Amino acid sequence: MLPVLLLAIGAAALWGSSRMTWVTLRSSDGLTEPRTQHLDGGLWFGALTPLALVLLASIAAVFATKGWLRRLIGVVVALVAAVAAVPGLALLTQHGKLAERAARLAELPARAHVDAATAATFPAALSVVGALAAFAAGVLLARMPETTARMSGKYDNPVFRRAAAAEQVAELRRTGETSSAAKAADAPRPATPASPPHPEPESGELSQRVLWDALDAGADPTDDEAGR
Repeated sequence: MLPVLLLAIGAAALWGSSRMTWVTLRSSDGLTEPRTQHLDGGLWFGALTPLALVLLASIAAVFATKGWLRRLIGVVVALVAAVAAVPGLALLTQHGKLAERAARLAELPARAHVDAATAATFPAALSVVGALAAFAAGVLLARMPETTARMSGKYDNPVFRRAAAAEQVAELRRTGETSSAAKAADAPRPATPASPPHPEPESGELSQRVLWDALDAGADPTDDEAGR
């Protein structure tokens, strides 16, 4: 559950950061009043919101996968987190020409010039925190052992769950027939030939969930006719 929690934190942080103002731009053109424009994170870095949605979708992928496929998802999440951290780090470290980029994104007219461009620290730092949380989740998923099972069976598709239950009932019936045949071979032959009774499956070895799923699939665990 720790990677899932980190993914949720990362997605929420990136999404929240994309709705906040990253840069405040003040410009004037000499003809009209100076104006102030607020550039949010979604405009400053257009992929910020889609990356948050990718992290959110990866939560469902974690529940549905296991083994090498889940580790592959961890690698993808780590790469997404690395990309998401770039704009926030660039803004915090004052890399790049802030005023020129802000003027281009604000689509200022040719006669206008930038009076001031101020960067907000908190939204950029929030995006970096979200990216770090997602990167940690990706590392944990990538290092998850092969034997780690999927989450609880309640997340499985009902069709596959019923098929698995029917297979368990059939396997239990085959096991009962084999053990009964072995006992019949070891027992002394009766004086009058009689057909051996069909073994009854030990339904107590199956959980109630499996029994109900088997009934939904058309396999009766209490049926003593092996060929039915």
